[in-house]
Amino acid sequence: MTPAAYQILLSLADAERHGYGIMLEVAERTGDEVRLGPGTLYRSIKQLRKAGLIEATKSDDRLGDDGDRRRFYRITEAGRGALEWEAGRLARLVAQARTKRVIDELGQA
Repeated sequence: MTPAAYQILLSLADAERHGYGIMLEVAERTGDEVRLGPGTLYRSIKQLRKAGLIEATKSDDRLGDDGDRRRFYRITEAGRGALEWEAGRLARLVAQARTKRVIDELGQA
C-alpha cells in the first residue's frame, strides 16, 4: 500500500469526507508532515475506488473550486480490512526498530 493510500484510508476511517477535506485532515493530523497534492490525491482515490477499498457516497450541493459538486467518499469493509492489515504491518516494523534500538518507546532516535 502506498503512503498516500494509507493516509486516505486513515482519513476516512472515522468519517466520510470530500477530496479537499481528506487533504486538510491528513495535513492537520500529521502536523503538515504529509501533504497530499491534488494529483496524488485524486489518482490514489481512483485506484482505491477501483480496488473496492473506498466508494463515493454523495455529492454536496456546494460547488468546489473547480465548479463541480463535491463528491464524498467513505471506506468500505474491504478498505477497513486493508487499513487494519497495513497498520499492523507498520506496527511490526516499528517494534523491530525498537528491538534493534533504532528508536525508543516514544519513537525517537
